[in-house]
Amino acid sequence: MFLRQLFDPESSTYTYLIADPATGQAALIDPVAEQLERDLKLVGELGFTLAWVLDTHVHADHVTAASLLRTRTGARTAASAAGAPCVDQPLRDGDVVAVGGLAVEVIATPGHTDDSLSFKVPGAVFTGDALLIRGCGRADFQNGDPAVLYASITERLFALPDATAVYPGHDYQGRTASTIGEEKRWNPRLAGKRQDEFVALMNALGLPPPKKLATAVPANRACGQAS
Repeated sequence: MFLRQLFDPESSTYTYLIADPATGQAALIDPVAEQLERDLKLVGELGFTLAWVLDTHVHADHVTAASLLRTRTGARTAASAAGAPCVDQPLRDGDVVAVGGLAVEVIATPGHTDDSLSFKVPGAVFTGDALLIRGCGRADFQNGDPAVLYASITERLFALPDATAVYPGHDYQGRTASTIGEEKRWNPRLAGKRQDEFVALMNALGLPPPKKLATAVPANRACGQAS
């Protein structure tokens, strides 16, 4: 598997380019609209064909490039239909997206939002905003629920092998990756915490709303296509 991590400095979003070198088929996970030309240039330079655009959830801090990439390349879009009914391929827990010979397994990980998905490939998982490095996504809008998020992380993601690499949707301190084992041991929101303790912690965060919440969510429900 080919893997390249890309970064949007305005939203601190990680976009991931994954590909099957044997077939040249590729997918972009969580692309950002403002980085469209950068991402298309890289795909072209590497000689890949963009087959899929995968979004982990309806983002509140940036607009997805899904619709733009579909128009420019013919790639198919995929995400949870609970958040983005406009996608070409609605995804549910247990689905598998074939990127050439690379199997991308869908794991439903709601709680940050009700439509949140994670994408598992051999040896790694792309966790969106569900599980972050030494943290996790907030759960106070878009039908988020901290108790549901706790279950998604502890029962689904933490059930993966400890050596599984964790590639999150964001990081605000320059960290690029972690492992399931590290997060089980060192994540301060989760390590040794009962569900009630986690819920109380999350409910007390008092975070301001994302700056782009009012514009990004409606746009992303339309796969990034402005109304």
